[in-house]
Amino acid sequence: MSKLPMTPIRTGGKPARASEQRLEIDGLAFDVHRSDRRKTIEITVERSGDLSIVAPSTVPVDQLVSFVEEKLVWVHTKVEEKARLQRRAPRKEFVEGEGFLYLGRSYRLRLVDNQLVDLSLTNGRFCLRRSSIHRGRDIFVSWYTHRAQQWFEKQVTELSNRMGVTVQEVKVQDLGFRWGSFGSDGRVSFHWKAILLPPRIAQYVVVHELAHAYHPDHSTNFWIKLEQHLPDWRWRKDWLAENGIQVEGL
Repeated sequence: MSKLPMTPIRTGGKPARASEQRLEIDGLAFDVHRSDRRKTIEITVERSGDLSIVAPSTVPVDQLVSFVEEKLVWVHTKVEEKARLQRRAPRKEFVEGEGFLYLGRSYRLRLVDNQLVDLSLTNGRFCLRRSSIHRGRDIFVSWYTHRAQQWFEKQVTELSNRMGVTVQEVKVQDLGFRWGSFGSDGRVSFHWKAILLPPRIAQYVVVHELAHAYHPDHSTNFWIKLEQHLPDWRWRKDWLAENGIQVEGL
């Protein structure tokens, strides 16, 4: 990437570096995304701690810098919270008794010698074929993805009808640090890790994404639409922000 031009705005005595695609302010780096449909500026702190800004196409760079400057204390606080939560997510091991989440519940792992499939959920235990331990992560991801596809398809069918949203396709995949996305083509996608969340929290993810059919940004109108269909969305959103890290480690 070419060297970013210096803006005249200074933060904490240090000049900010800014371009159309990236901002560097006060030791923080933001990826900048533009949208013709966007009406407001929004900063997102991902679970990974990565930072991004979504802004209307017409907003000049110096205005973005000013916006970030006003939010620096909040951003630094959120980045530190994400780092603290990441430290609480130990890596899963495929050993007897290890706990694995599914729809908010933790199930202990049992290693078995004789089983027709690599992985099953039987009598309250995840049963992994001992000879398949070396492929443990891939096996779990495949199992979760298959179950998530079934669960989210059912939820989307029910909730989209209720919300008056037309959905062309439901897709489950690895979305990085996003829980879901709603495309302008009517395709709604969910991260396979969302199936590890409690049902009421996973349902919030569904309603959240379907609400984007009406409002692609997180404007006031978006949250009003969300509340129309999920009046208690605030505690679900807060729970997800504080506890969503529990799905990490696999």
